Parts: sequence; structure tokens; C-alpha cells
Amino acid sequence: QVQLAESGGGSVQPGDSLRLSCEYNSKVRCMGWVRQAPGKESEGVAAINTGGGSRYYADFVRGRFTISLDDAKRTLYLQMNNLKLEDTAMYYCATASVGSCSTNARFRDWGRGTQVTVSS
Repeated sequence: QVQLAESGGGSVQPGDSLRLSCEYNSKVRCMGWVRQAPGKESEGVAAINTGGGSRYYADFVRGRFTISLDDAKRTLYLQMNNLKLEDTAMYYCATASVGSCSTNARFRDWGRGTQVTVSS
């Protein structure tokens, strides 16, 4: 039912910026970004309460990443600045319709992901 399509990933150098996009067909009250690197557990990166507008960030991206929503374009964004080597991962757009909205929300529906690779 919920359809999510990520784009904007790529290969960049440390310090560069990328903007990830997630086109959605239906807005859910909690939407966010989750990443997973090979051999590691998934990590909640950022989330937004689409009703109240509250934003949540993992400590390791706070001050560098910004999550935002464009209702007109039906697109969720993740602006990533000052990228670091450890940011390398597959980034997924995800939604949570129940429970509290946070980076640890119960994200049920995920997109297919977009790869972000940071290397020197």
C-alpha cells in the first residue's frame, strides 16, 4: 500500500554533501530515514512527525543532517552535509504509523534504499 522510492545517493568524498529524496504516495504521521552498513545493525538516522513537525536526529548526525518534507512534491528529504567515512551505508526511507515518532520508531514500510558511499 505505502510506496516509497529513494534517490540521490552516490559516491562522494569526506566533507561533501548529498540530498536524498523519498517520493511517497501517502503521507504517514511518522516518516524517517534508516541506514544499514554491511555487517552492522540498522540505525535510525532521522525522523519527522508530519503532523506536528517535530524532528528527531541520531546523535551521530545531529548538526550535519536535516530532514524535511515537501507536501506539494510528496517528497521526504534528507540533506546530508559534511559527510564522513562512517556515513557509508544503504539509506532507506521508512514510515511508522503507530507508536512514538523518533529515530527508534517502529518503521514498518521501507523503500528499496539508495547507496551512499563516502571515500577518499
